[in-house]
Amino acid sequence: MGKKVFVGVDGCRAGWFAVFLEEEKDEREKENDCKWEVALFPEFSLLMDFLENNYTQAEPLVLIDIPVGLKNGGAGERLADTEARKIMKSRKSSIFPVPCREAVYAESYEKACEVNEKLTGKRISKQAWNIVPKIRDVDSFLVKNENYREKVREVGPEICFQAFEGSPMKFSKKKAEGFLERKKALGRVCKSSGEIAACKIIEYSLSKYRRKDLAKDDVLDALVAALTALMGNKYGFVYVPDKPEIDSMGLKMQMLYFSSNTD
Repeated sequence: MGKKVFVGVDGCRAGWFAVFLEEEKDEREKENDCKWEVALFPEFSLLMDFLENNYTQAEPLVLIDIPVGLKNGGAGERLADTEARKIMKSRKSSIFPVPCREAVYAESYEKACEVNEKLTGKRISKQAWNIVPKIRDVDSFLVKNENYREKVREVGPEICFQAFEGSPMKFSKKKAEGFLERKKALGRVCKSSGEIAACKIIEYSLSKYRRKDLAKDDVLDALVAALTALMGNKYGFVYVPDKPEIDSMGLKMQMLYFSSNTD
């Protein structure tokens, strides 16, 4: 028997929300048994401690909706971002320009804008600055912990939903219609993935945590990442770009997704 745990992670107001899907393959059974749990963590290192302490016998793959790998000053964006926008048939705005490393570690938005403009020619958006603390959280962990670099990879939820559905989502994930269409897409994927109940995971998560800590779309994004990890492990991933750029700290700048059209 070989155990694996697939973790989807999304940033939320309270820190990080994670969906854990633990698969244990038993050659005597036709289907793999898959157990799940969800949890909130104020810091990424605490999530990884939880994974290490509670899944000691399982090989992990963590897909996270946050930029992994940062460019130093210089012209041009990460190829992962420019290539991801080419794949997106709509909702390209979900892939925003990532600040350079020097700007990510600036002490204020004004300083970050100044540094980013000086080094890249462009200021950074408020949207990008709002997630800078989370970029720093993951980046600092991976810089210090080289053994986790292949286990923690970047994912773009809207690309994953588009790949699962075969077409882009019609509505914003913040709208009721968008929540429902994504929930249905996850449900269809779960039916082909063994004993995983998307509705149960979503409903349990929303009942367990307050909306001021965890938004409804955070649950969707973490779950689509976890399912992407599981399906990609079984059938293969698509990599964006095919050959990753490597940043100055040795981190890969590359997104992963699963497509049923993958050969």
